[in-house]
Amino acid sequence: MTELLCRIFVKNSDKVKDPRVRSAYGTLSAIVGIVLNILLFVGKFLVGTISGSVAIRADAINNLTDAASQIVSLISFRIAAKPADRDHPFGHARIEYVASMIVAMSILIIAYQLLMDSIDKIIHPVATEFRWVSVGVLAASILVKLWLGLFNRRIGKKIDSEVLRATMTDSLSDAGATFAVLIATLVYHFTDFDPDAYMGIIVAILIAVAGVRILNDTKNSILGGAPAPETVEEIRRIVESYPETLGIHDMAVHSYGPGTTMASLHVEVDGSANVFDMHDAIDRMEKQLFTDAGIHATIHMDPIVTNDPIVTEVREKITVLLKNIDERLSMHDFRMVIGHTHSNLIFDVVIPFEMTIDASALKRDIDHLVKQIDPSYNTVVTVDRA
Repeated sequence: MTELLCRIFVKNSDKVKDPRVRSAYGTLSAIVGIVLNILLFVGKFLVGTISGSVAIRADAINNLTDAASQIVSLISFRIAAKPADRDHPFGHARIEYVASMIVAMSILIIAYQLLMDSIDKIIHPVATEFRWVSVGVLAASILVKLWLGLFNRRIGKKIDSEVLRATMTDSLSDAGATFAVLIATLVYHFTDFDPDAYMGIIVAILIAVAGVRILNDTKNSILGGAPAPETVEEIRRIVESYPETLGIHDMAVHSYGPGTTMASLHVEVDGSANVFDMHDAIDRMEKQLFTDAGIHATIHMDPIVTNDPIVTEVREKITVLLKNIDERLSMHDFRMVIGHTHSNLIFDVVIPFEMTIDASALKRDIDHLVKQIDPSYNTVVTVDRA
């Protein structure tokens, strides 16, 4: 069904990096969500009012809020598709993160209101009337929400959308919440015990957890989380496919929203090679990163000495030395300035974030061990975080 809808309503549906295609996918998802959530709201609100169930009415209001969230999503996709301008030189794709936060906040508000209504019903009990039509509406709602969650999951994965991932999480949590209401309704019918208000509290907690999860994921995107491992691997694969590449370091990848990824990195090349040939290779790397992966890359060329046996030998010894300190340490930008009385070894050491070590202490340890190789060696070390 999802693929059929995409083929019918999304032109050039395979070109997912095209902002117009992403907007079309977002529009399709939003319209489907708005229509289905309004239908669920009408059905649940009617049966909730007739039966006097606070949990069913609250679940209905939740669906109405979902429809409003889909409208926010629809607007965000329209804005995200706008081209770059003077005030937004990297485009408008990050508006999706703002929309995700709005969705999350609306979910939390609904959870709070449901919690208050449920507590009020515990304090002031009101009899709930069982009707089989309520069971039918709730069961249908669960199936619709499950399908809607999978629908948004598929499209969200296809176009890498934070908003649709948030909508998917919301839909699946709604299915779980409605299932809880259904169980409460059946328990009341078969046991005469009315757990409606207590189940309302459980539903409120489930909805709140979904809202907090969405808020946390969106927060990471706004703050600037680590790039996806597959993105880093794709950059390495393309750059290392060139024979001119001798090493990669100081890679930084950051996103201005789906479809707008920026990267900068240093590529080590043979310092004795023709500078124009190396520059041409760097240009080709940058172009291929954009055409193959859609990544806007800026590559800094680092020439290194490859034909000096002394420099090569010392570099290899320092590499082994660092691995003996900790297997996770690595080195780049190695240079050697040889003098009559002493030689300076200049290089950068990379420490992973999970490694807790004082940078100053590490420099002292490295200098001490290097002097055991040769007392005339002085180290000039810069410590980087991976």
